[in-house]
Amino acid sequence: MPQGLKQTSSVVAIGFSIDESAANTFTQGSVDLNLSPLDREVFVVLAVNIDPESPDLSATPSTTTVSLTTTSQTAVSTLADSNCLAVAQQRIQADATRAVAFQQQSLETPPATLEYIGIIATNDFFVQVTGAGNTVAKGVSGKVYGYRARADASIYSALVQSEVLSA
Repeated sequence: MPQGLKQTSSVVAIGFSIDESAANTFTQGSVDLNLSPLDREVFVVLAVNIDPESPDLSATPSTTTVSLTTTSQTAVSTLADSNCLAVAQQRIQADATRAVAFQQQSLETPPATLEYIGIIATNDFFVQVTGAGNTVAKGVSGKVYGYRARADASIYSALVQSEVLSA
């Protein structure tokens, strides 16, 4: 348990599903955590599992790329962004005679030595998805595992300010 936080719930899994608004179009969805700012409530993220839909198989390369962040984004994020908790990509490199599929994603379950992988201090987390080279809109589904906690005043203020200012 991080110092300055008191766990107020058992571990919960929050599911989500986001679809592109049209093929190859960046789309973002938000998932409400129903946190209570009056109680200085935060969500401690223990693990993230994201599952992007497979890209189309065609004679040209295609991808489905997704990310999960603590703040709103204008494009799919990378792990280099401090607000990004997880990323995943499926791609098919193809030409007229052959195709090879690749999958890459951030670690779904953190090593046992980590207490948590992130803390969400504002009320939502965000999921981004975009495809490239697809004829059909793609999507992503997944789960965020964590627990609710109450932060002391100084920790809560610092977490909210850090999250909001880095947006």
